[in-house]
Amino acid sequence: MKLIKNLSSTLALKLKPLVLINLLFVSFFITSYKTYADISINEKEALIDLFHKTNGKDWITTWDLDMPVSSWYGITVKNNAVVKINLFHNNLSGILPASIAELKHLTELNLAFNQLTGELPKEIIALEELIILKLEMNRLKGSLPEDLGKMKQLQELSIFNNFISGAIPNSLGELKKLKILNLSSNNFKGSIPNSIGNLENLESLGLFENSLEGNMPSEFGNLTKLKELVLANNKLEGAIPKELGQLASLEIFQIQNNGFDSFEDVTLIKSNSLLVFDFDKEKIDISPKFKDINTINTRMADTKFEDEDENND
Repeated sequence: MKLIKNLSSTLALKLKPLVLINLLFVSFFITSYKTYADISINEKEALIDLFHKTNGKDWITTWDLDMPVSSWYGITVKNNAVVKINLFHNNLSGILPASIAELKHLTELNLAFNQLTGELPKEIIALEELIILKLEMNRLKGSLPEDLGKMKQLQELSIFNNFISGAIPNSLGELKKLKILNLSSNNFKGSIPNSIGNLENLESLGLFENSLEGNMPSEFGNLTKLKELVLANNKLEGAIPKELGQLASLEIFQIQNNGFDSFEDVTLIKSNSLLVFDFDKEKIDISPKFKDINTINTRMADTKFEDEDENND
């Protein structure tokens, strides 16, 4: 019996250090989890994939992958999820990976003014909580996903100055919350979808410098909140629809360098708010007359770089 007691005491002495080590390990693991696992594994892996696929080591401001995700430049974490990515003008190059779709709580994705190439991944439509998508001033090619209309929360979609081609998807008309749509300076072809007339909250529509053909949709008359309509430098033709007379909020209307042959109904537009009307004067016999607005022949449509201004403040 005494021998058994001695063995038990010896075993207990040996186990105590092991228990202590295990407790320390568990404590360290819990501390590490709280410090580093502030988002899901899938989300962190998606960010790391973005980092590697866009040559993160060459970014102007890069990430320390050993630090908490919430400390990474341009990343906003809320309720243990990534909700914003703003890597504007940060020297990203390479492709936008399909794994971006794992960031399902993302509300803002701003990768504008970089050197991204390749195609816009069709998986991006899985970001159903996205409100702002800004990819302008990159080198993206291919076409827009047909099901882009599934991103119901979008309020701003800006992809100007890329190499996007093909037709403008009809599903864009399903983005009822959209306020800003800028697809200018790309290689879009075909006609402007009539469904854009369903975007009742749209305030700015930029489609200039593409290869769009056909008539201006009369459905544009439904865009009663529209302030900017820029269609310059395309292959549009026919008459200006009389329905545009309903655009009481319109301030900027640029349609130069197209094939429009009738401006008869332009005068129906209420001139109280119209500040700029750019058209091809030489293509019509009688120019429309407005008070207190600038009518400039073949002036290049302006592009505003709001992000650049914000980053300089």
